[in-house]
Amino acid sequence: MKDYIEERAVEIAYYIIEHKATVRQTAKQFGVSKSTIHKDVTERLQRINPALAAQARKVLDVNKSERHIRGGLATREKYLHMEHKR
Repeated sequence: MKDYIEERAVEIAYYIIEHKATVRQTAKQFGVSKSTIHKDVTERLQRINPALAAQARKVLDVNKSERHIRGGLATREKYLHMEHKR
């Protein structure tokens, strides 16, 4: 694996842990796809630094378990804004 990919995987993990960031937020921050973020954390980082991978995975698991709530809040906001425009 190329050095810059390993460095990116570690940086991504630290970013996720520090900011409690979602995959989408992290992908936007690093200018890569959601698939790349997922692969970096679940596969590449596991080989480089398993302890760091576990910490990042924990944050992503919490985000995943809460995503339906965030989606509902976003929908609620959307319709509240639509109502105010009328």
